[in-house]
Amino acid sequence: MKPSPISFQPLRLPPRMQALRAEVRAFLAAEIVAGTFDPDYPSEDWEVQRAFAKKVAARGWIGMTWPKQYGGQERSFLERFVVNEEMLAANAPCYFYFAADRQSGPTLVRYASERIKAQVLPRIVAGEASFCIGMSEPDSGSDLFAARCKATRVEGGWRLDGTKVWTTNAHNADYMIGLFRTSPATEANRRHGLTSLLVDMHSPGIRCNPILQMSGIRDFNEVVFDGAFVTDDQLIGEVDGAWKQATTELAYERSGPERFLETFSLLRALLDLAGPAPDAATAAEIGTLVAELHTLRRMSVSIAGMLENGAEPAAEAAIVKDMGTVWEQDLPRRVRRIAAGLYGGNLPEPFERLLHYMTRIAPKLTIQGGTSEILRGVIARGLGLR
Repeated sequence: MKPSPISFQPLRLPPRMQALRAEVRAFLAAEIVAGTFDPDYPSEDWEVQRAFAKKVAARGWIGMTWPKQYGGQERSFLERFVVNEEMLAANAPCYFYFAADRQSGPTLVRYASERIKAQVLPRIVAGEASFCIGMSEPDSGSDLFAARCKATRVEGGWRLDGTKVWTTNAHNADYMIGLFRTSPATEANRRHGLTSLLVDMHSPGIRCNPILQMSGIRDFNEVVFDGAFVTDDQLIGEVDGAWKQATTELAYERSGPERFLETFSLLRALLDLAGPAPDAATAAEIGTLVAELHTLRRMSVSIAGMLENGAEPAAEAAIVKDMGTVWEQDLPRRVRRIAAGLYGGNLPEPFERLLHYMTRIAPKLTIQGGTSEILRGVIARGLGLR
């Protein structure tokens, strides 16, 4: 039988990771007691996010896998996985540094000029620079290779015109790594003609319009470029050849525990509600949820191991993101049904409030990191079906 082109190795975290996990948990427990953040509700206050980033940076937990010459620790992807898993499970205020740590920084390490690396990477590691991702567009959504937002060659650099959409925290970010159309795609290669540029989000000619959600939280934005200027030395990688690094970026973006832990606090609340000795039916339903979550986690750990070995598991990452989205998006409905079996329509007020909140944020999960339709196309290509 021919082996599948997509595979997840049965990797487990080494026992030595437990000391790091205990260190992170102790740090988070102290911050919760100090009132830094609420483990049930993410903080929208950017100053809280910024201050927390400085504390995480002081622990050496930003840019953990990066070269020491840029401020990194040269630690493993598995160690980074442990730190981020604990942060996400606790609903810690990670937004300030998370995109930079997860994908923008690694992209700069691999493709940026030495000047950019020396200038920007130490600021990320120190918790002083935040990033947003400029990929999706209004007319092409998650189909990145249909991007039309243009970078036109001008004297000394590039003029940017067009729109990016669903851009998380663009209104707060210091930088964007944006994917821009610099040449038409060819009939033979629709991926041709895309270029990555490092954009200073404080530059003239950039406007961030909020995309409002039912939850009331502002994280998504429409970013409009109207003659913004980027110098030649802000080029990331090759002109017209950014599809290579975009594929790598997406493997980082789509495979981590953030793709199935965003509504996790609701499962934790359900366990508290059910108590230490639930009836057999309730225990079975909770057990099913936990088993599914464990499977997603094992897949995500496997991808961390692939990244550690220099692989670019784009299809495997798409599977984790697609399955993780379905699971965490459906979790509020399933938890409501289980809780109703315990309490009927009379749920405790704090639990009901959390349930309402998670129900309202669930719709956005399909969008961030790539829509399910696009992800399934990536998986089909990985299987050789298209």
